[in-house]
Amino acid sequence: MPEVTRKRELGRGERVLPGLWRLRLPLPWPGVPHCNAWAIAAGDGVVLVDTGMHQPGSMAHLERALDMVRLRVEHVRLLVCTHAHSDHIGQAQTITERAGCALWLHPDHEHMLLAATDPDAALDRRLEVARTSGVPPAALQAYREQRRGQSHGIDGVVEPARDLVEGVEVHTDLGTWRAVETPGHAPSHVCLWQPERRLLISGDHLLGRVSLFYDFGYSPDPAGEFLGSLAKAEDLDVRLCLSGHGRTFGDVGGHIAANRALVHERLRRVLDVVTYDGPITAFDAIPRVYEEPLTAATATWWMTETLCYLRHLELAGRVRREPDGDGVERWVPAG
Repeated sequence: MPEVTRKRELGRGERVLPGLWRLRLPLPWPGVPHCNAWAIAAGDGVVLVDTGMHQPGSMAHLERALDMVRLRVEHVRLLVCTHAHSDHIGQAQTITERAGCALWLHPDHEHMLLAATDPDAALDRRLEVARTSGVPPAALQAYREQRRGQSHGIDGVVEPARDLVEGVEVHTDLGTWRAVETPGHAPSHVCLWQPERRLLISGDHLLGRVSLFYDFGYSPDPAGEFLGSLAKAEDLDVRLCLSGHGRTFGDVGGHIAANRALVHERLRRVLDVVTYDGPITAFDAIPRVYEEPLTAATATWWMTETLCYLRHLELAGRVRREPDGDGVERWVPAG
């Protein structure tokens, strides 16, 4: 059979509303072909929300998307990032330097700093988490060889001019947007809420499809934090969601309910696996929880997610960990 080639992605810009533009920017990840940045008219320029990932040719894609809506990087008067993942903050240094603008970002962005300033240490940390979670040594070595020296997708660390915390206001021609802290997907995650138009720039908190991901190890309870953030978004009465990936969407209440239901389903499955198959490592639990074998594309994602569910259940007093002599953790029912 002929080999299926991936369609080449290009930066694209389109108007969503008068004074609001979606900038679709390519990503190198299988299954996640692009991310969105959002340009909002503000006086003689724009507020830019998110940046795309830094990789070879990435600024050309951003410039192409801006040009399609008759904008340039130099029109950016303020850069606001919904969270500190590489596909949302990766080009912040180049943009702020070229536009002469400030960056606003939530202060809990340690999860980005280590990867950007010391990628080897970030990789070692990830490998140690995997080792204590029961990943076999051969798989650890293969991952180390694959990841060592790879780009972290961030062009440099920019000191935020303002902490983007709850209630901070971003003024634009479409009205004032209010920062709503929504941790879970990342400790630094913030949505922007425009109440008169009932618009929400949701970053990766809410997407057009249910796709769960959490940063592990940088906050006490990522899964619980995400559930709390869903409740906050539910209270906003959003008419149109402008997400970090995919197209705009309505029926925000339905999307929130679907996310909540999947989190609770995954928590139930993790608890069942520990109850009936424990003592068990997180690594051995994953195929039972997701009912699929691990692949190179899913291993890291599902490992992080499973660890966050185990942590949530541990805090709830439902499971506990039992490290062996080598520090490998096996999970058992509490009590």
